[in-house]
Amino acid sequence: MHPDHTAPASTRPLAPSRGGRRLRNILVTLALGATMFAVGAVMLTPGGNTAPGPAGRDQPNEATRGSIEALQARVVRLPKDPGGWAALGMAYVQKARTTADPATYDRAEKALRTSLSVQGEGNTDAETAMGALAAARHDFPTALRWARKATTSGPYSSSAYGVLADAHTQLGHYDEADEAVQKMTDLRPDAASLARASYAFELKGDTARARALMQRSLTAAATPADKAFAHSVLAGLDLQDANPREALARTQNALRTAPTDSALLETRARAYLALGDTTKAATDYRAAIAIAPLPHYLLGLGELEQALGHRERAAENYDLLRAQDRIREAAGEPADTDAILFEADHGNPRRAVTLAEETLRNRPFVAVHDAYAWALHRAGRDTEALVQADKALTQGTRSALFRYHRGVIHHALGEPEAARRDLTEALREPGFHPLHADAARELLQRIDTTP
Repeated sequence: MHPDHTAPASTRPLAPSRGGRRLRNILVTLALGATMFAVGAVMLTPGGNTAPGPAGRDQPNEATRGSIEALQARVVRLPKDPGGWAALGMAYVQKARTTADPATYDRAEKALRTSLSVQGEGNTDAETAMGALAAARHDFPTALRWARKATTSGPYSSSAYGVLADAHTQLGHYDEADEAVQKMTDLRPDAASLARASYAFELKGDTARARALMQRSLTAAATPADKAFAHSVLAGLDLQDANPREALARTQNALRTAPTDSALLETRARAYLALGDTTKAATDYRAAIAIAPLPHYLLGLGELEQALGHRERAAENYDLLRAQDRIREAAGEPADTDAILFEADHGNPRRAVTLAEETLRNRPFVAVHDAYAWALHRAGRDTEALVQADKALTQGTRSALFRYHRGVIHHALGEPEAARRDLTEALREPGFHPLHADAARELLQRIDTTP
């Protein structure tokens, strides 16, 4: 039974009686879908996580496009319907997550503000969506405030607890995040809540539990997008467990039913890279970028092209990343880890340090600590870098990139044994990075052959 059906009437989100249940179902589906994409945004990719970039080719999936068109028609017919405006706003959030179109966030906020102007109190749907919007923009303190409002007005709303979990996770409140995930799962043990539970264990380095829960999320998945998301995460876990062939097989199977899912294409690219097939890896990266030019796709392809000696092709991707960063800076948004790592490796390390410090103030998440550590190392500040590298791994997260970064920092500080341990652990995941995997092998060889 849906938890809203058992809640006291005073806690239920208001909705018009005619078609209200159908609209509520649409909103729940969109909310869970958008928050699952938020989970995907913080899964540990080689670049840490993703952020929306400049507007690219507008190719939302058919379900999202259809939902938006239907909801637009609804708010025209019923301009005083807060639920309709909230559902439209959440649909825009989901579209922006899947198309990397920042202008869609503005449309989302306009729709949600309209919902709140119609119903300012007890509007759980709009409050949840505002939290999801803030999280998508990487404004996690604001996401936390909206999520708390939503869980207060709608204590039986699982999607509200999902946004609360996301905000706590990115703010480094890991115990509070676990509590929110548990509450979400208790209320609605569906694909979205199980995905969050999976990520909570992945963050702690327990990939076996993470895999089991994500498999349950896949079983519970009700839409092709949810299934594609679960397959992408499971393939990422295969890569962490040094099983690129399984990752390749999984993504190939999943892409037969979701051929335009950019996350699946990017994950298959990493599987090909781990297997040494750089041509197919580059092809998949390009296909993913054509669908959604997310920063970590651009960075992955750029560094792969650089590793192959294709400097001009690499420069094209790096130029796009710089353009995205200018747009982000003009909007006053914090840098994501991709931007920090890119600046550290391909730009000005001192600027990368500044970007990391600005981001860390409102987002003390493990991936940000790692990016800050690497920026500090590249800027020649290794003692400070080690402190941040340790913080990045304090939860037990199994990340080859985090381990590589800390290994290099240990080596720079004259600690070869510690460096060897981290580099060896990083190289358990073959081809974890287009450039750094080879660098890790070379450094480890130097350590092993130095008296």
